[in-house]
Amino acid sequence: MGNTGDEPHTPSAPGASQPLSCRAAPTAPRLAFFARPRHTLRMLAQRTHTLTVATTGRKFHDLTGEIAALVKETGFGEGLTTLHLKHTSASLVIQENADPGVRRDLERFMARVCPDGDPMFEHDYEGPDDMPAHVRTALTSVTLSVPITGGRLALGTWQGIYLWEHRHAGHHRQVAVHLLGE
Repeated sequence: MGNTGDEPHTPSAPGASQPLSCRAAPTAPRLAFFARPRHTLRMLAQRTHTLTVATTGRKFHDLTGEIAALVKETGFGEGLTTLHLKHTSASLVIQENADPGVRRDLERFMARVCPDGDPMFEHDYEGPDDMPAHVRTALTSVTLSVPITGGRLALGTWQGIYLWEHRHAGHHRQVAVHLLGE
């Protein structure tokens, strides 16, 4: 018969099936962020904003300063910034901000992976860069999350937030910004 939870459990030989136990697993030590006394917990606040970015064709547009200013305006010490681009032919990326050669190399890479005017594409209603722009977006992202720590975006030394326009013509792109923090 199996262990009902009231009898002591005796280990069996290796490989033998073990009876189920109703005993609770040992508790893990409390994590540091749960260790604060209850009276110091504050409510999280949230803010939303929409950035409109006038792009000037296929290239990277640095949004880091604008996003950092929004974070500073909230006064949040800790939290999370979520960015969502409301379009399907541009993307959001975190990328090298010191050497512009990195961004040029990424553009050359995408041109090789997804060339404009490829006869494989059926969707070309807006020109030869139409479907390649959608593929580039699918390979990258339209949503980013960046932590807020110490009242600042938790980006590395050489990281910047970019809107990467994948169309040759300029567009007005909208980025929804959601800030959550305390």
